[in-house]
Amino acid sequence: MKIDAGLFIDDLSRVPEHTRTLESQGFDGCVSAETSHDPFFPLLLAAEHSERLELMTSITVAFARSPMTLAATAHDLNHYSKGRFILGLGSQIRPHITKRFSMPWSHPAARMREFISAMRAIWDCWYEGRPLRFEGEFYTHTLMTPMFTPTDTSYGPPRVTLAAVGPRMTEVVGEVTDGMIVHGFTTRKYIDEVTLPAIERGLKTSGRPRSAIELSCPAFVVTGADAKSWEAARNAACKQIAFYGSTPAYKGVLDLHGWGALQPELNALSKRGEWEEMGHRISDEMLEEFAVIAPPGEVAAGIVSRYGEVLDRVLYMPPTADAAERRAALETLRA
Repeated sequence: MKIDAGLFIDDLSRVPEHTRTLESQGFDGCVSAETSHDPFFPLLLAAEHSERLELMTSITVAFARSPMTLAATAHDLNHYSKGRFILGLGSQIRPHITKRFSMPWSHPAARMREFISAMRAIWDCWYEGRPLRFEGEFYTHTLMTPMFTPTDTSYGPPRVTLAAVGPRMTEVVGEVTDGMIVHGFTTRKYIDEVTLPAIERGLKTSGRPRSAIELSCPAFVVTGADAKSWEAARNAACKQIAFYGSTPAYKGVLDLHGWGALQPELNALSKRGEWEEMGHRISDEMLEEFAVIAPPGEVAAGIVSRYGEVLDRVLYMPPTADAAERRAALETLRA
């Protein structure tokens, strides 16, 4: 199991030092996200100040861009990092795409399949010299001249992973990507009964083995050195779980456990801005399904126990400032 750390830093000037620390402590990768800042700038700095770390977006909003613009950005980062960049994509949800990004939304799974296929066609043109003739339902790319064709192609195209929850988008993972970002709003039961079978269906379509797909996941963790920090971690996890649970597209996870009636209730609370109350609706039973709950020294073993058989990498920062303790936790996960 590979272990990744977040590169979620508001101040870009702090990225170089943080990156060097992560690499020295033995992390395998660092992850940026498209939330309140651009997801690529931190990774450009991380590439400059590291030699071994894999650099990932988790996630970049695909539908806020075109396949061509994203193909170019991903190519540049992959070349500059000497092949260490992994493009993690996500669809987001309709309101964000149409109201925040002012971009079209329709048939998200089909659109995502075509988006990634279009990027691969562009890269085939750049790296293999094939004519660019991609004509789909949502995207068309048929023009590429020498002036716009990159020549720094020695590291090949970047790997592409996709965030998914529902079975249709998860099937796309198996069809056209190199890996899946398993949403933090998941349970081991959902992975076993919904996620893995959907991936297998996609792999069957593409004619590839399971080894072609790398599964990663950000783990919900509740821990603390004392009662105050433990309670703070518990409250934060409950709020985040409730936030995700309010999303209609994620209702299937709750349905599998018989908690589907909670989704519209959480959704109504979110529209009223009652974020604190939303967290109170997450029961201890639900929290135990979504989060690894353990004392600080036992969290790594808890992650292994729950996910060791299914995940290839996990986003997790051991809850200690001591470098030796952090390395020990990482080695527990790797072993």
